[in-house]
Amino acid sequence: MYGLWKPRVLGAWKVPATGPVILAVNHSHNVDGPMVMGVAPRPTHFLIKKEAFVGPLGGFLTGIGQLKVDRAAADRAAITDALGVLAAQGVLGIFPEGTRGEGDFASLRAGLAYFAVRSGAPIVPVAVMGSSDRPGRLIKALPPLRSRVDVVFGDPFEAGDGSGRRTRRALDEATERIQKQLTGHLENARRLTGRRATLE
Repeated sequence: MYGLWKPRVLGAWKVPATGPVILAVNHSHNVDGPMVMGVAPRPTHFLIKKEAFVGPLGGFLTGIGQLKVDRAAADRAAITDALGVLAAQGVLGIFPEGTRGEGDFASLRAGLAYFAVRSGAPIVPVAVMGSSDRPGRLIKALPPLRSRVDVVFGDPFEAGDGSGRRTRRALDEATERIQKQLTGHLENARRLTGRRATLE
């Protein structure tokens, strides 16, 4: 990542040095996950769509501990693998929007709340900014080489209400808390980096 682009990493010290952690990352470009993997202070295991696990790339992703998920169904194996990462005191990376979009955390899926409430792991919001500003000249699917990409880590927070409840209502309430925290972090990240008000 540092060889191809110029990442500016802010707040990496906020990621707890030990214990289970969930990184909740906005997603507006394919390079966002690899960028966070490359600059995070701890090894991160991302839930990645199964379509990415093809050919040599599939073997590479599996080899570095990334987790395959079927987004079209309730993937019990992926859920077990993700909870296993947290049970082993590791770092789980999630794109809570479920798929690449505006990267503004506007629509969250329930998966993040489930993992956070079930494991008790704190969530660290992560904003990746600048990856989708403009296409590269050589490879249109990537940001321009040597362009600046900002990665801003936020303050860890608990998604649950402390009761340990895992009911539908508890998960819905946790999702609301998460959305508020992630949206607030994105606004703060925009101020810190001087990025535009919207991610394009």
